[in-house]
Amino acid sequence: MITPQTFRLDGRLALVTGSSAGIGLAIARGLAQAGAGVVLNGRGAVKLGETAVQLAAEGLTVHARAFDVTDRAAVDASIAAIEAEIGPIEILVNNAGIQRRAPFHEFVPADWAELMRTNLDSVFHVGQAVAQRMVPRQRGRIINICSVQSELGRPGIAPYTASKGAVKMLTKGMAIDLGPHGINVNGIGPGYFKTELNQKLVDDPAFSSWLINRTPSRRWGDVEDLAGAAVFLASDASRFVNGHILYVDGGVTATL
Repeated sequence: MITPQTFRLDGRLALVTGSSAGIGLAIARGLAQAGAGVVLNGRGAVKLGETAVQLAAEGLTVHARAFDVTDRAAVDASIAAIEAEIGPIEILVNNAGIQRRAPFHEFVPADWAELMRTNLDSVFHVGQAVAQRMVPRQRGRIINICSVQSELGRPGIAPYTASKGAVKMLTKGMAIDLGPHGINVNGIGPGYFKTELNQKLVDDPAFSSWLINRTPSRRWGDVEDLAGAAVFLASDASRFVNGHILYVDGGVTATL
C-alpha cells in the first residue's frame, strides 16, 4: 500500500558528491527534506562548509566531507571515515561533473583526461567504495547523474557526450552486478538546467530561445525539478526499479 511514508527517507544516510552548489545541492536538499541525513561533498572545504551551514539553518541534517572524488586513495579513506564516524551510507548520488567545450578536432587531450576522470572515473571509484560496504548489508540505493547527452549529441561537446554515455552504461552494468545483493542502481538524466555549468548558455539569447522552443515544456529546468526524481529513486517507492535512466528534461529526448 502506498502512503506518504513510502517516499520518506528517515533514518537513512545519503552521500551526494559535488553537492556544494547546483544540481548536487538541490538533490541533497531534497533528500534531506524527505528525512535523510545527508553528507555533502566537494573539493572546496570553505564553500562546502557554507553550504552545510545554509542547509542546517533550514532544519536539515547535514554533514560536510571535502575530498577529491577522482583520487581513489582519498575516496577510500573518506568513505571509511564517513561510515565509522557518521553511519552506513544507504544512498549514494554520484553527481560530481564538469564540462569542457571545443570542437572535436580542437579538443585538448589534457581536458579530455580531466573530464573523464571527473565525470566517469569518479562514478567507478566512489560507487565501488560504497558498494563494497553495501553488499554485506544486502541493501542500498545508488543514483548516477547522467544527462540528456547520454542519448543526444550537440556541437562542441563530443567528449562530454562520451563520458555521459559511459555513465549510462556503467549504471546498467552496476545494476546487473549489484541487484542480486539488494542494491538498486539507477540514473537521472537532467536536461538543460539553469546552473553554473550552463551559465554561458543561459546568457545566450539565441541558444536560450532555441532550447525553450525545442523543449515541450517550453522552459529551462530549475534544479529543484530534480529533487523529486532523486527522492523517488532513493525511496521504497522504487524498490523494483533497477538499471533505469530517468530523464528529467521537459521532454527534450521525446522530440526531434
